[in-house]
Amino acid sequence: MKDLKSYSLLRHNTFGIDAKCDRFLEYASVDEAVEIVRSLKNTDRPLLLLGGGSNLLLTGDYHGTVITPENRFEVVESEGAGNGDSVYLHCWAGTTFDEVVAYAVKQGCYGMENLSLIPGQVGASAIQNIGAYGVEAKDFIDEVRAIEIATGNLVVFGNDDCEYGYRQSKFKHAWKDRFLMLQVTYKLSRTFVPKLDYGNIRMKLEEKGIGRPTAQQLRDVIIEIRREKLPDPEILGNAGSFFMNPVVSRRKYEKLAAEYPGMPHYTIDGEHEKIPAGWMIEQCGWKGRALGKAGVHSRQALILVNLGGATGTDILDLCEAVRKDVKHKFDIEIYPEVNIR
Repeated sequence: MKDLKSYSLLRHNTFGIDAKCDRFLEYASVDEAVEIVRSLKNTDRPLLLLGGGSNLLLTGDYHGTVITPENRFEVVESEGAGNGDSVYLHCWAGTTFDEVVAYAVKQGCYGMENLSLIPGQVGASAIQNIGAYGVEAKDFIDEVRAIEIATGNLVVFGNDDCEYGYRQSKFKHAWKDRFLMLQVTYKLSRTFVPKLDYGNIRMKLEEKGIGRPTAQQLRDVIIEIRREKLPDPEILGNAGSFFMNPVVSRRKYEKLAAEYPGMPHYTIDGEHEKIPAGWMIEQCGWKGRALGKAGVHSRQALILVNLGGATGTDILDLCEAVRKDVKHKFDIEIYPEVNIR
């Protein structure tokens, strides 16, 4: 277990914000997680439960305690009961999520290929309900194991308990900062059924002359698409998609579609449409623009970037300026996907 004072979080957030926390605790086992929660005092609060820091914006030093699982690869595979083709991957919360996807593809455990190269850790996938290209973590999460901070007890949640929605879960609201993540179990399939109709996946495959991709070919294409669109945090600090795509009523969508022919959208159901926030941001003229040391990425307007030396406040100011312009032009509120602390 690590227990450090006045600790720099520079290596623990992909925005590259050099902020400190009063105390930093890292656990590497169930026993250490229990030991941590049972030793916490009122002076240690507030708490920030951290994964890989890929969905975090620090607006200043954190005057409290940061708690995080050790980052290591730990995956245990088990077969489903009966004659079905289900397979379960039991993953340590601190495992890098993309390493799980890579392992799954290699081992013939299918379903998560479209989630390739999403940054962050396993525990965060269950909190954020990460998603990309028509697939979400909730589609595969079977069970979440955690330690309740208030009691030190081990708790086990099923998928329904977590009340998953688009980039949402109970862990982000009613259960926020109440549990230390230990393990997430993903339920995958031995049968490969590719999902190719979101974004430009099929077009990319066709360019390569691939009609029926293998799971590895699909993963490789997803990685290629993401690298073309998304900046590397090692080079340009960012937290991936900063804003959630808003879901609007069909009536609202039809009104906007009449004003903006060709406006991209994704049908949710008979009454709702999802409109890409990046498209609206681009229509407002923000793509590639900067506000001080913070900017909107030149290839993907959904991403805010640290151009070098930006503070968390600089990023937040840019966020609010973008939100204001989108609201003024489209009368739609867009909200950050990133955890702002």
